[in-house]
Amino acid sequence: MQRILLAVALIVGGLLAYVDSSPAWDDTGVMAGVIFLTAGVLGFLGPQRPWLWALALGLWIPLLGIVQEQNYGSLVALVMAFAGAYAGMAMRKGPVSP
Repeated sequence: MQRILLAVALIVGGLLAYVDSSPAWDDTGVMAGVIFLTAGVLGFLGPQRPWLWALALGLWIPLLGIVQEQNYGSLVALVMAFAGAYAGMAMRKGPVSP
């Protein structure tokens, strides 16, 4: 299951980076939401490694943005991926009891 989730995260991350780098695409909010939700699903399905899903999914856009356009603001995509993956993990594990 872990290998399948990693493959899905890498493929979807690459596709999202491709769409985000398209000259016709200019909707950062939608992309951030898609990254958050996708990472959340991955974190829910594989709560043991949310950091891995976040990196595999969210690293593509900043990598492309920094290399192509020196756009360091694209690191927000990685932040959204981590937030989504850990939110998905938290939903799977349930509330923490005191």
